Formats: sequence, C-alpha cells, structure tokens
Amino acid sequence: MSKKVTIQDIADALGVSRNTVSKAINNSEGLAEVTREKILQKAVEMGYKQFSYVQTLYKAVNAEGEGGEEKPELGEIALLTTFYFGGSHFAATMLDRLQRELSQLGYRLNTHHVSKEDIKNGVLPFTFLPEQASAIVCIEMFDWDYDKMLCELGLPILFVDGPVRTGGRALPADQLFMDNTTEIIRVVETALRRGIRKIGFIGDYDHCQSFFERYIAFRTAMMLASAPVEERFIIKSINVVDLYHELEALDELPELFICANDFVAYDSLQILRKLGKSVPEDVMLCGFDDAPESKMLVPALTTVHIHTQIMAYSAAQMLITRIQEPSLDFRTMYTSTDIVPRESTGDFLEIEG
Repeated sequence: MSKKVTIQDIADALGVSRNTVSKAINNSEGLAEVTREKILQKAVEMGYKQFSYVQTLYKAVNAEGEGGEEKPELGEIALLTTFYFGGSHFAATMLDRLQRELSQLGYRLNTHHVSKEDIKNGVLPFTFLPEQASAIVCIEMFDWDYDKMLCELGLPILFVDGPVRTGGRALPADQLFMDNTTEIIRVVETALRRGIRKIGFIGDYDHCQSFFERYIAFRTAMMLASAPVEERFIIKSINVVDLYHELEALDELPELFICANDFVAYDSLQILRKLGKSVPEDVMLCGFDDAPESKMLVPALTTVHIHTQIMAYSAAQMLITRIQEPSLDFRTMYTSTDIVPRESTGDFLEIEG
C-alpha cells in the first residue's frame, strides 16, 4: 500500500512551513499567488488527495486512463455572457485558466454571447443548444429575469457574480464571488483613523451584486465608526456624461472616493482632470479589480486585487461537483482579495501597512 501523502510531506519537499502549505490547500488569505500555485502543483505531483480543492487538480493531471489511453470528452460547459472580454477585464485571465482546467477534466468550454435582444425577448443565443451542454457558467449576466430563466433549464449552473439580490432573493444556483467587503472596509477604516472624514462612493450599486456589496461595505465601515455619510458624495451614475455633470456640480470634493471598479475610477480620474482637479492632492481615488491599466495610470491607481487563478480553480471545482452531485444544496463561495496601495491615495495606506 502506498504511503498517504501529508501536508508535512509537501512542506518538506518544498522547504516551506506546514502552515504555508495548509494555507495554499485551503485557499486561505495571506499567500502570494505564485507560492500558492507552486504548492498546489507539488501536491498534485505527490498524489495528495485529502482536499477537494486539490482533488480537482489531481484528476486533471491524471486525466488519462491507467494504460495511457486518451480520455474521452465528457461534454460542453457553456459560457454565457453579454460581454466581449479583453485583457482589462478580470475574467479574461480567469477564463484562460478555467478553460485549461475544464479541458484537462474532459470538458470543453464554449462561449455563447447573449445579445440585448436575447435578454429582451427571453430567448437563448442561437449558438447554444441546452441538450448538448453538461453545465452552464455565466459571467457578466446581470438581468434577474433572464438569469432565472436560465436556472429553469434544469442544467447545473454557476454564476460568477450576478444580479443584485433585490428583496433578499437569491438565484437557485451556485454563485462565485470575489471578496467585495474586507478590503473596502479596511480602506475606509484606515482613512478614518488617519483623519480622513469626507469619503464618497462612485458607481451604480444596482448594476450587479459585487458593486452592491462594495457599496454596502463602504456604508457599513462608515456606520461602525459613527462617521456620517454625506449623500452628495454618493454618485450612482457611471455614464461618463452624467458622471461629468455630477462631479462638476459638487461645490466641494470629498477627501476620498471609493469607486465600484477600476473602469469607474479611470473615468472619474479623466473627468476630474478636465475639471482642473488633481489626484491625490484634491481628492484621492480607490478602484477595484487591479486591471492592467491601473498601474499605468498617472497617478497609478490604488485598487483591490482579485486572485483570478484561484477563482478559476474554484469555478472548476463548483461546476464539476455540481455535475457529479446535482442534489447538493446551492453554494455561494467568496475568494480572497488584497488591497494594492498606489499613488492615487497618497501614503495613508502605505503608512498603515
């Protein structure tokens, strides 16, 4: 009988601590992405099977049969989306990894674009045939009624983000999110401790659940610190023209704007510049997503980094376990995020560490 591989065995093989290996396998916070992937790969190579997070990888590496025969394709995972992903969207790098993971597990990931007309008419994209799909993964699908219709197809389905849960309703499906709360609260709490009291929010918090959670995190942090929220500093519009007029109409700016994502922060930065305002001297900006452009802006944008590779692993795991066990209770999973302090917020986050 072969010896059971332990966390300590993996730690010894890599020359790292047992705690570091445990963090990687359990998808815990506080570990660099490159270190996490190195540990997971070693766990797969050594045959560690005790955690479902690694079991997905183990199956991928051992996808061929015992005799080396080619593994048969198990079916299509249909990606439904309203978006054309470029390199700036967090899902672009996530999907690259997700496609590789699913391919190694015997599934092909096919993209089907959902048009505005499809949503308006409540119909599926003509390229998508439900009877040929093993499961559905939805990204940038934020129309509640349309998403509810997809849930009624009877297929395993995973939403990466999703529509706002109005009235407390949740879709009857698995959902995967990045942590939209922890780092926003950290930014606000740190700002308040540094004497920064006037803090606003820019973004349509009804756009999607993640935007809503980021907005609620901002308000929660202010409430817990008994700091008043000045409603004039809440700008819901993300249309560039409307955003320009709303910023122009302010008789004064807050000290800090939390933006719903990096694209909202970028538009805000350009508008503020046209209005003769400087970042971070006149107002500080914080985004979310850590898009590639965020580090190239002048000033470079403070943002929240999404671990897209971990999201890909998690998405693959959720899809496969749902296919294998359709009767599982619906699950909602969050993956960790990390603040990335840069010049757009001055030095108050750097000082906090």
